Amino acid sequence: MDFKDTIKQLGDRILKHRELVHTEEATKHSFVMPFLQALGYDVFNPLEVVPEFVADLGIKKGEKVDYAIMKDGHPIILVECKHWSANLDPHNSQLFRYFHTTKAKFSILTNGFESRFYTDLDEQNKMDEKPFFVFDLNDIRDNHLEELKKFHKAYFDSETIVSTASELKYVGQLKALMQGEFNNPTPDFVRHFAKQVYNAGILTQRVLDQFTQLTKKSFQFYINDLITERLKSALQKEEVDQASIAALENPVVEDDENKIVTTEEELEAFRIVRSILRQHVPVQKVTYRDALSYFAILFDDNNRKPVCRMYFNTSRKYIGLFDAEKNETKKELNSLDDIFSHADALVQVVLNYAPKGGEA
Repeated sequence: MDFKDTIKQLGDRILKHRELVHTEEATKHSFVMPFLQALGYDVFNPLEVVPEFVADLGIKKGEKVDYAIMKDGHPIILVECKHWSANLDPHNSQLFRYFHTTKAKFSILTNGFESRFYTDLDEQNKMDEKPFFVFDLNDIRDNHLEELKKFHKAYFDSETIVSTASELKYVGQLKALMQGEFNNPTPDFVRHFAKQVYNAGILTQRVLDQFTQLTKKSFQFYINDLITERLKSALQKEEVDQASIAALENPVVEDDENKIVTTEEELEAFRIVRSILRQHVPVQKVTYRDALSYFAILFDDNNRKPVCRMYFNTSRKYIGLFDAEKNETKKELNSLDDIFSHADALVQVVLNYAPKGGEA
């Protein structure tokens, strides 16, 4: 099972069993420990995961963090846990106090469902007040899984995470601001756009109230248009993909007739065969049909009555002769004149088709 499936399976299990978990301690054992295991850490190995990790705060001794993920004898991630139903907003202060007392570069505040990831982007050795990344098992997204995977034991690299943490943090905050403005535009936000389109005078409160609704509608229409365009693009891509699949499953076979070229040499061979046979059968009964691999001379223009075949598509030339049972034997031709040396065989085969002096 890959990382994505493991996390999704964990999310399904937690959602199913949450009502059976009544305490913070039960949340740790049932939800948080499996989450750390999914990240590749052995929660029963004290060299990797230390429960109740002591983080002394100056004169305040014996302060403990719920878990510390260790590497080379030092904590790299501190984990503070709350009950699965708890709102995490008021609880980051405890981690904030612990952060600077250890060498850990990251800390996680989690209730089993939502995990908030912190570091020290704003000030060295001082945990930021806002997380740079939030992972929610209730809302698993592919891009979030890719970020979470960076904390997996097999991929963990402190410098790599820090290099992307700043972008994650500020993009997340900007998205939250945009969402707030889209849903409930602030006066400054409305005024910014209204000034650029309203030319009928001063922006009074009545005008701002009007533009508040117009701004909100405009964003809704814009988002709807974006979604519509995405859907159109997706449908067009799907049609192209389906056409490609259909083409693979039902390849268009190029018409062989378009590839056939009847050469003057083949026509000359046909005329020689006709001249040999004209004393025994009506000449109009001897016809030809060209194919990709050979030039066929027929009796009565019937594929079931082959007279002979000319194989002129290779460096060596051959004539294919047929016996009474229509078994073919190839004979090499050094020149077209060699066809005359097979006159008896050619005459015999047409007499087999017209045994009564030329009657078909």
